[in-house]
Amino acid sequence: MRIGIVGAGRIGGNAGRLFAGAGHEVMFSGSRDPAKLEQVAAEAGGARTGSPREAVEFANLLMFSVPWRAIDDVLAQTGSLDGKVVIDTTNQYGADGWEQLPLPAAEFNAQRMPGARLVKSFNTLTAGFQGEATGRGVAMFLAGEDADAKQVVAGSVTSASTPSTSAAGPRFRSWRRRAATAPSTARSTRPRTASA
Repeated sequence: MRIGIVGAGRIGGNAGRLFAGAGHEVMFSGSRDPAKLEQVAAEAGGARTGSPREAVEFANLLMFSVPWRAIDDVLAQTGSLDGKVVIDTTNQYGADGWEQLPLPAAEFNAQRMPGARLVKSFNTLTAGFQGEATGRGVAMFLAGEDADAKQVVAGSVTSASTPSTSAAGPRFRSWRRRAATAPSTARSTRPRTASA
């Protein structure tokens, strides 16, 4: 699978290295520092680098992993995400801390990415923990409305040795319920779907 990473910081960089290690073709983009982008790509075994738009065009699966305050600016660079499966790793931390939103963050971002097949994941565990826990059977939670998109994401997550747990329901609200009732470090041996 071709995976584009928009935002090559701790979460995106770590996930991209894991995906590349699992044999996926990876393109990193979305860093203000071209040297850092090249370094992350080299650490991922010679992955590609490009602009956010090039990552979108390259990818079958896109990981969107930029700071909350940068989302609108980066989306202006990506072009249309219509029909694209997008892993949204963002959380609503702004310059002044947690931002109150009129909707859950996943739903808010789905409105900012019209046509994207958005799946919320990689946002409940720190980048350090994700890297350290690879291969130990730690669950990675998924939330989204598109069952096929969630299967694509679950397959990519599992290929990188991090089993996934899905929570979905009307308008992403079950993600909030699941996140509130289940520990984010639940162990799993295979992807499974949890009803909310």
